[in-house]
Amino acid sequence: MMMRGMNMQGMMKQMQKLQKQMQKDQEELHATIFEGHASDDAVVVKFTGDHKMTDIVIKEEAVDPDDVDMLQDLVIMAVNDAMAKIDDQTQKTMGKYSRNMPGF
Repeated sequence: MMMRGMNMQGMMKQMQKLQKQMQKDQEELHATIFEGHASDDAVVVKFTGDHKMTDIVIKEEAVDPDDVDMLQDLVIMAVNDAMAKIDDQTQKTMGKYSRNMPGF
């Protein structure tokens, strides 16, 4: 009976340690800047790991008043590129926690 209590306490300590590490990794991920690019870098966007846009750079040649659709497509392309990179890194960084936790 005593052994079980000790084991449970050790497990709780381990979980707390894991939770702290998970929080730290998530904070680092959120602070990371991800760049998304459209063709020829006509549009470049920057996002933090928690999906907040911090910057957008649009090359002059991408701005054509007669072809606003193209510019919109370039912005969408750049944003989607950044989102894919964030999702990929989130999976790499946080995925290890769900693999190691029972019940997930």
